[in-house]
Amino acid sequence: MRLFTFLLAALVVVFHLGLVFSGLVPNLVSRPIHLALALPWILIVPGQTGWMRYSGIALAIAGIGAALWVALSHKMLKAQYGFIEGDFQLVLAVVLLIVVLESARRAIGWPLPLVALTTLAYGLFGQYIPGEFGHSGTPLESFLGTLTIAEGGIWGSLTGVSVNVVAIFVIFGAVLNAGEAGQGFMNLANAAAGRLRGGAAKVSVLSSALFGSISGSASANVASTGAITMPAMTKLGYPKRLAAAVEAVASSGGQIMPPLMGAGAFVMVELTGVPYTQIMAAALFPAILYFAAVWIGVDAYATRYDLKGIPPEQAPGWREVMVTSAFFAVPFVVLLVGLFVIRVTPQYAASVAILAAFALLFFNARGIGTWRQTALRIEEACLNATRQVSMIAAIIICASIIIGVLAITGLGVKITSLILSGAGGMLWPALLLTALACLFLGMELPTTAAYVICISVAGPALQELGLEPLQAHLFVFWFALLSTITPPVCGAVFIASGMIGENWLKVALTAMTLGFGLYVIPLAMIANPALISLAATPLAGILTTIQIALGLGLMSLGMIQKRFGLLRPVLFVLGALIIFIRPLAGL
Repeated sequence: MRLFTFLLAALVVVFHLGLVFSGLVPNLVSRPIHLALALPWILIVPGQTGWMRYSGIALAIAGIGAALWVALSHKMLKAQYGFIEGDFQLVLAVVLLIVVLESARRAIGWPLPLVALTTLAYGLFGQYIPGEFGHSGTPLESFLGTLTIAEGGIWGSLTGVSVNVVAIFVIFGAVLNAGEAGQGFMNLANAAAGRLRGGAAKVSVLSSALFGSISGSASANVASTGAITMPAMTKLGYPKRLAAAVEAVASSGGQIMPPLMGAGAFVMVELTGVPYTQIMAAALFPAILYFAAVWIGVDAYATRYDLKGIPPEQAPGWREVMVTSAFFAVPFVVLLVGLFVIRVTPQYAASVAILAAFALLFFNARGIGTWRQTALRIEEACLNATRQVSMIAAIIICASIIIGVLAITGLGVKITSLILSGAGGMLWPALLLTALACLFLGMELPTTAAYVICISVAGPALQELGLEPLQAHLFVFWFALLSTITPPVCGAVFIASGMIGENWLKVALTAMTLGFGLYVIPLAMIANPALISLAATPLAGILTTIQIALGLGLMSLGMIQKRFGLLRPVLFVLGALIIFIRPLAGL
């Protein structure tokens, strides 16, 4: 059974890499196969019993069969232009929708499937709704056909992002993590910051920024780096709530740190039409500012609690740092050279970087590893990659139902009009409405899913009020991330507090103080567009970043540093004024 599981996982990895190197494959072939390969990992889970087990097997068989039929019949279906012909195709469409909805439910719970079901109900019965929010109706064969047998709905461009780009970068991260790259991140962070004041917390900030740049998951980041950094902090006398908060906040930054950004960057490419390298450039300075604000907050807490650095004898030697750093530096260099020097596509550059990282699995810090160690690493890389690819596929394909219905019925345009009228035609009230929507959606949905839904309905309104597309998308994406540290549902905080044994609410309040940049920086992007213009106007971007860093530093000291006494509110207000008034880049 273990061998079969590994071979199935390897098949998923080889398929997605093969798509990159094999040239053009029809979308109605690659995307259904992507779903078919993902379904067993979502619906058939070891340890399930009774109804869940048997229903999972039945749904997986039905879903795989339906998806493969679409792939095999792609030429015939292309000629139907999204119109279902016959009862068989009608049943197949219903099966596909049920399987996609149930897969998302089993992967992440009820909220996303419920939203998708609501939009489906609107598409089927919205013609009976009076007034402007009704629609004229769409024939059943056309409605279901557009969603299931055409390159719209579940086989739309969003699914294409999951197949062609997200999967490749997820595999890249999994291969890196299976080797010595994670230890390399920790050693480098330890050498750079371990001996400083509050060194253990600063190591957590640096290592989470590095690790998060390839994992793209706050939860995975907390579970991996937190298992090392949080015990190290508590041993050195850090309050438990501070240790857990530092890890939760630092790990949340992984979803805004290029290159992976929790799959958000690649979805953004598809939705905006902006090249991936430009999105990376736009996201870089805001991400650096976020971690800079966390660093300043950590330093303020270190002064407040007199927290020392890591003892020199516990720090890794420079030889160990250099050797282990090579395990992530070499693949990263390959990736960056491919992107910025040779200028191949992101997925091609990442695929070559995967091959470099795969070759490094045969080595460890002492030299060539044993065959058993290497085999276990390859198995771990394939299994972790496949589980993550399948999870993201379940989320994105379910979200594609929502996008498809919005397009078919014109509901997105109507919601855009509602936002515009509710905001009185003014930008900042519209931003507030959008931010609240992102926060509520993010409480129940993964960041990428919350971002996709929110930008689909609010993005056009924000752009109509004067925002550039990339501004609007980055704003929404950042606010979709708020729920990782914001009560009542704060996933990264729950995990960190559970691992360290501290009250989650105490951790959340400290995390919100440390991670306040998550609330402020998206607003700064709107007030200071130069912040995300590194590619077009690098000097203005650098000056604006320095300005905002100064403001964030003053705000952080005003919130945390008690020795300033009555000056703390003054520092906070002064910091806010520096960020939002008279941008340096515009002087």
